[in-house]
Amino acid sequence: MKLHSLFMLLAVLFMAESVAAKAPAPKQVEGAITISTERAKKLMKQGVTFIDVRRVTDYQSSHIQGAVLLDLELDLTEDSLLAVVKKNQPVVFYCNGDMCQRSAVASEKAVAWGWTKVYYYRGGFPDWKKAGLPLK
Repeated sequence: MKLHSLFMLLAVLFMAESVAAKAPAPKQVEGAITISTERAKKLMKQGVTFIDVRRVTDYQSSHIQGAVLLDLELDLTEDSLLAVVKKNQPVVFYCNGDMCQRSAVASEKAVAWGWTKVYYYRGGFPDWKKAGLPLK
């Protein structure tokens, strides 16, 4: 009986995660600037740090050239972000597009931790790839 209950609990958790993943990412994040692919491209040319907050497997498959991986759930902390970019320097967060919440959450965290130039790239990896921009 306990095994059945555990199985049911796990099934509910997996379904809840699946439903949550389908919700659109917010269009804006308070304290951050939402950017288009064109603006992201300009920031990349200026040498702004891009942070990929997707899962390790996504990053290993392909990512925006030069982006640093800080998996939202496993790696992103104030200290880990500070090791990559100072609080007064610009930083761009991206994930798997407008149906991915990770870059919005990462942007919110960076703002709360005191970063002052946070860019939220809502279109993220899919829009960058669709535009034919450099990937690794």
